[in-house]
Amino acid sequence: MPVVPLTELPATLPERAPLVGLDLGTKTIGVAVSDTSLMIASPLALIRRTKFTEDATVLFTLMSKRGASGLVIGLPVNMDGSEGPKCQSVRAFGRHLLRLRDLPIAFWDERLSSAAVNRVLIGEADATRGRRAEVVDKMAAAWILQGALDRLASAGRAG
Repeated sequence: MPVVPLTELPATLPERAPLVGLDLGTKTIGVAVSDTSLMIASPLALIRRTKFTEDATVLFTLMSKRGASGLVIGLPVNMDGSEGPKCQSVRAFGRHLLRLRDLPIAFWDERLSSAAVNRVLIGEADATRGRRAEVVDKMAAAWILQGALDRLASAGRAG
């Protein structure tokens, strides 16, 4: 299955199947999951990156345990809207996943997701630097997935 536009992603999923959201970092992968109604995203896990196939195995195991059938991957678009080397790397990660498993993947502009999560953790949760480092990536994944879910909900209301 090729990468699909976000608004076409729900049509590729089995009924009541959750989505998984990813925030790809160089050292970790933040993972979030939606509910079965595709309304609410929640932080799920943090994968410490090793080798691609090992990371993919952990990801697919998490997806299987939750019954998730599709992915929303955060795309680190530059502030001016252009795509640089980080976007190319994220797109390559998606292509490599498709070589291992046929599943629907959509990308979502993640600009400022980590910054927004850090602001929340510092300001509202008063989290220590060490605690923030542990949770920021999976919370950023939830931020990314929630943005995509909100977009899908607004597209459904408009369509």
